[in-house]
Amino acid sequence: MLIAISGNIGAGKSTLTQRLADHYGYRADLESVRDNPYLDDFYLDMARWAFPLQIYFLNQRFRQARRVGQSAEGVVMDRTIYEDAEIFAANLHQLGHLSERDHQNYRGIYDTMLSFVRPPDLLIYLRGSVPTLQARIAQRHRAAAAGRANENRIPADYLHHLNERYDAWVQSFSLAPVFTVPIDSVDLAQAVHFAALVGQIDSVGLTSGARR
Repeated sequence: MLIAISGNIGAGKSTLTQRLADHYGYRADLESVRDNPYLDDFYLDMARWAFPLQIYFLNQRFRQARRVGQSAEGVVMDRTIYEDAEIFAANLHQLGHLSERDHQNYRGIYDTMLSFVRPPDLLIYLRGSVPTLQARIAQRHRAAAAGRANENRIPADYLHHLNERYDAWVQSFSLAPVFTVPIDSVDLAQAVHFAALVGQIDSVGLTSGARR
């Protein structure tokens, strides 16, 4: 089965992806930020670098979607191609960092790609307030995680706008069941909270036969 983990920057997607993959004996397909040639420039000048950044992410996400869609094994994936277009590109367009012309060009490429993408069997949305996301980003920065230092420059209002986009998108997402985890009050690092989430996943019957 294909389980997708979605959520804002700093929500804990990579950690949960790996932990669920370990639990079920699935393969973890993680988003890579280490080799992104645009992120540092983007956080310094969003208007200048928004379009090339989004095209880069779209290309990487499409490759990921094709890879996991063709896999014969169970996969837990970090983010989806839908979020690139419906959350991040749409947000940059609304904020004026992505022109109408560039946004329409981007959407045309995205719409063409969708016919080749397998939807997830389950979407898990990690929902957190801006203070929670900022605290986690700062903690990750202090831990000096490779490729993450640029996130410490993300403005709070940018995270806020992304949260609004995420909430609207999740409400309209109909390609798979959606579990929303409120990370302000649920700490998936705690065994009891992680076990509760696993119980929810098992209840939809997607992981029958998975290693426990």
